[in-house]
Amino acid sequence: MNQPYRKTPLHAQHSNEGARLVEFAGYEMPVQYGGVIQESQAVRKAVGMFDVSHMGRLTFTGAQVLEYLERVTTNDVAKLDDMKGQYSLLPNSTGGVVDDVIVYRIDANEYRMVVNAANHKKDLAHFRRENSFGVEIEDTTDDTAMIAVQGPRAAHAIGSLCNRPGELASAKLFGVVEAEVAGCPCWCARSGYTGEDGFELICRATDAPKLWKALHEAGVVSCGLGARDVLRVEAGLPLYGHELLDDVSPIESGLGWVVSEEKGFLGSEIVNRIRKEGPKRKLRGIRLDGRRLLIPGMSVIVEGREVGSITSGIFSPELNCGIAFAFLDAEVKLKTPCQVEIRGKREPGMVVGRRFYRRQTSTD
Repeated sequence: MNQPYRKTPLHAQHSNEGARLVEFAGYEMPVQYGGVIQESQAVRKAVGMFDVSHMGRLTFTGAQVLEYLERVTTNDVAKLDDMKGQYSLLPNSTGGVVDDVIVYRIDANEYRMVVNAANHKKDLAHFRRENSFGVEIEDTTDDTAMIAVQGPRAAHAIGSLCNRPGELASAKLFGVVEAEVAGCPCWCARSGYTGEDGFELICRATDAPKLWKALHEAGVVSCGLGARDVLRVEAGLPLYGHELLDDVSPIESGLGWVVSEEKGFLGSEIVNRIRKEGPKRKLRGIRLDGRRLLIPGMSVIVEGREVGSITSGIFSPELNCGIAFAFLDAEVKLKTPCQVEIRGKREPGMVVGRRFYRRQTSTD
């Protein structure tokens, strides 16, 4: 018998707003409200918000918590100051990736982490299996909610509801401010998954509907998973299960910049060897000449030869064409003309960098 889908604390709000709901990572989540293009443009031009409460939220404490996190993540956790975070990866012992995460340092003995919803249980099992450091691991996901407010006017919108607007506005990327937003105690991290400025607000689960309503009344547009996927591909951001996999090196995925060359994390010898020798394939961008939608698995052709396949694809409202990520043979260079096989027809395009869109600096 199939188990019912889980619901975030904001499920009723999505239903009341007429969102189209779909299953995602075991949750019933909004894929869109007014439309994917409309919502993605709201984030690019002004401000939108996403319910990301389905993502896992974990707390790590203990006298050896730093040593533990240095072992199970690839980035340099030791470089973090209090109330600062960093993008990182969870490596496995074979040189692949368990998940991509954000790690935050609270103080010397406490760290927090946000993990992908689809990997929540797998990540917890991985953490417990590797825990020979006496670290306490607390899963706070069900007790909290998480709202990503994204766009050039994100800081302005949140600041209008916040008791510490100055600190919020001056926070650096991955910096954290503890504040009240619409009267709700929030953990406000300057981060997101859209390529725009923004904050991810973590609050008590019971406060989430009040916070969502206040943000909506402040002019923040409700957005779904469809727009989030468009925005992250335009911004060149990978997704686990597509560009990040248990059997794919982070060097192949172009994420060597979050992989320490010095510390001995799980599988570091394998990853460092691939870095030194060079990967056999690389994650690239594909930009079509036309407006066709690219989907995972489609073949990429260069000079009549298949050189790789699509991992993620969208129609880009910003570029008015089809764009995608693809793992390609390492010798394929940027600005190489290519073709993508779509339903038996080869559509022309170009191999490009993965970053299709770069935001303008906010004037707020």
